Amino acid sequence: MTKTRLMASAAALALSAGAAQAEYVLHVLHTNDVHSRVEEINKYDSTCDEETSAAGECFGGVARIATKARELMDQIAAEGGNVVLLDAGDQYQGSLFYTTYKGKEVVEFMTAIGYDAMAVGNHEFDDGDEGLAVLAEGVAFPVVSGNLDLSQNNRLKDIVDGSAVLEVGGQKIGIVSVLATDTPETAAPSDSVIFQDEIEALTADAQDLTDAGVDKILALTHVGYLKDQELAAKVPGVDAVIGGHSHTLLGDMEGAAGPYPTMIAGAGGAEVPVVTAYAYSKYLGHLVLTFDDAGNLVKAEGAPVLLDASVTPDEAITAKIKELGAPIEELKNRIVAETKAEINADRDICRARECVMGSLVADAMLDRVKDQGVTIAIQNGGGLRASIDAGPISMGEIISVLPFQNTLATFKLKGADVVAALENGASQIEEQAGRFAQVAGLKYTLDPAAEPGSRISEVLVMDGDAWVPIDPEAEYGVVSNNYMRTGGDGYAIFETNAIDAYDFGPDLADVLVEYIVNQGADFAAATDGRITVTEGAAAQ
Repeated sequence: MTKTRLMASAAALALSAGAAQAEYVLHVLHTNDVHSRVEEINKYDSTCDEETSAAGECFGGVARIATKARELMDQIAAEGGNVVLLDAGDQYQGSLFYTTYKGKEVVEFMTAIGYDAMAVGNHEFDDGDEGLAVLAEGVAFPVVSGNLDLSQNNRLKDIVDGSAVLEVGGQKIGIVSVLATDTPETAAPSDSVIFQDEIEALTADAQDLTDAGVDKILALTHVGYLKDQELAAKVPGVDAVIGGHSHTLLGDMEGAAGPYPTMIAGAGGAEVPVVTAYAYSKYLGHLVLTFDDAGNLVKAEGAPVLLDASVTPDEAITAKIKELGAPIEELKNRIVAETKAEINADRDICRARECVMGSLVADAMLDRVKDQGVTIAIQNGGGLRASIDAGPISMGEIISVLPFQNTLATFKLKGADVVAALENGASQIEEQAGRFAQVAGLKYTLDPAAEPGSRISEVLVMDGDAWVPIDPEAEYGVVSNNYMRTGGDGYAIFETNAIDAYDFGPDLADVLVEYIVNQGADFAAATDGRITVTEGAAAQ
């Protein structure tokens, strides 16, 4: 049986003595994939500058999360209601705040905001087990993930819970959780963190809570919107799924991937709401669940709240951000280059087809090592974390794009293995997986509608001034990043088949800066057709 922690919710608001009634209404406030966006962000999801902030065109930041969460909790309290504040993982990684403070800042801000529980995200493992321990030990609320077998891990087994129970308004609210099983490929958990099947683990934990008399159960997950819908359909006993990982926007606004909540026919016959709230602190999700006196969910409604300039950032947290930001302000604000046009790194594009940022970063990588006999560059789309607007480029913006401190890795690979690597990149395109291959020095055709393993065709490489089909038996010089070269994002073939690998090149962020500077004052990045998506797939 999975270990469960019982806690009185810091945000739990008891019903007044005279308000007992058959229906129980629970407000679920939630965030996900904040990714170290401690400061407010611009429309490109990177740190906002003073001019944009003064114009009232910034969003999010932890100080705005605090203001809106407290405002809603106070309002709900005044109405005699019940509320919890949850996070669905990936607080870590994405700005200089994480690079500098390695999770200690997350502990401070999440505690100040008043979260009640958090799911483990894959990026909480970016600095290994110890990185997650900083968070799990530092906060007073439960940090949960039910499909992790931590029995062999002495560092995490007593501080990361499988599930939790929050007492809210006289009722027990169960929290079950799962983490994407490909986390060993996307982050750095140790071998003693054993991943179990998400559906099996969630089913077992929900049943344990049901057997313990908990009749209101929320799944707080970090597996992505598509998987969340599958969990909602297949796991009995779960009343709602609050998710993260895929950075999905839900609601009735332009660009939303589906309704908020998305209602799924559940295993027990009742509909199960699935929600998620985009990413980068831009929205605060607000789901309202109504249960009857038997604990059955009878209504689900709500919407994500846009944290725009109409939300005044919390003063105390803003002051703390300024204090913690002082040591990194000089580096962050240093102007290093300029671009005549926006450099787009939209997640929906960079994980499915050629994107401007992907081609730029791959070109920069290849340019840096072209005199070493390297002719091919492969960069994972998931490693590109922000766009850059036209005009001056600060080092802070560059690090927002490439926050992982990856280094250039060079090696040789047979042509057949290069094609296999491209197939890996396209293998989870329907899930917007970060492994999608942005490239330089080669071209390829992609059919997303084909079966995984047969989606790539017409792979071409340069021979002199001409594009020619790749030779499966020939060896090619390849540049990637050290994360991919050592098997990250499913690129196991880089780890097992690489010849003469060297993983200790310059930081990728520095390589990008140098390349942009060398392009001159009229620099403007663009795509050039190096990745072709078939017509049939594009028409779907």
